Amino acid sequence: MSRLGELLPRRFFLETWRRMDEEAMAEREARRASGLGYDLRPLIALVVGAICLILMEYWGMQGAYRRFIAWLLERYPDPTNLVHALRRSQFWALSGHAWWALWRVLGFFLIPLVAIRLSGERVREQGLSVNGFAAHLWLYGLLFGIVLICVVGVSFTEEFSTYYPFYQGSSRSWLDFGAWELLYAAQFFSLEFFFRGWWLKACKSVMGSQAIFVMLVPYVMIHFGKPMLETFGAIFAGIVLGTLAMKTRSIWSGFLIHVSVAVSMDLAALLQTDGLPQTLLPPGL
Repeated sequence: MSRLGELLPRRFFLETWRRMDEEAMAEREARRASGLGYDLRPLIALVVGAICLILMEYWGMQGAYRRFIAWLLERYPDPTNLVHALRRSQFWALSGHAWWALWRVLGFFLIPLVAIRLSGERVREQGLSVNGFAAHLWLYGLLFGIVLICVVGVSFTEEFSTYYPFYQGSSRSWLDFGAWELLYAAQFFSLEFFFRGWWLKACKSVMGSQAIFVMLVPYVMIHFGKPMLETFGAIFAGIVLGTLAMKTRSIWSGFLIHVSVAVSMDLAALLQTDGLPQTLLPPGL
């Protein structure tokens, strides 16, 4: 009962937010006493983060990938080169999703990593520590179980089953499904690092618990284009995952929840439409 008591709104949300505000006040006082001056960390994180979001939107979508490949095909017309082979390959569709996922790893993780290092911050302190993670593993399991029930419910809607999985070839083979889910997981890790690790760590000392709600707005906006119910759900998910990251001082629980839910959504959608893959490898491989 004591463990379940941690999920009461007062304990899970209000006590975590109050602790964040107290720590933020102590950090500001320590910074003032040390004569460190204006705290540039939120400015750097938010501006660099905004640039990353712009790059991913304009260069990291599949439309940009197709234009890039078309430019390469025009520039290198020899039909025997690798670009032409890729265009004719049965993995052409998957390569577009790989482009999308790798741009998210770049924008949500690698570029922020450089900004963190140049700022003199420690990467491990951006929510990557696993200390105490095992103690909160039960919380991950419980939250995932709750969300899984919702996933099963919405999987019967046409909007859901026609939208997921993003990679339409997921049902062709287990290789296709596995490759897509690995790409999906990589971008989810990067996304959690960006929103619940780097941004919260950078903004907490200045904004306290309000850093969660600053992070929430762009987090919801990256869901535009998805089913409306999921986009509304991102408001609640962003608050819960942000609070969970601050409560556990780690992004790992949020990452596991995100990945587990995403894979479950893909499996549920496949079961409602094309069914699970029947072969290990795609035909002709």
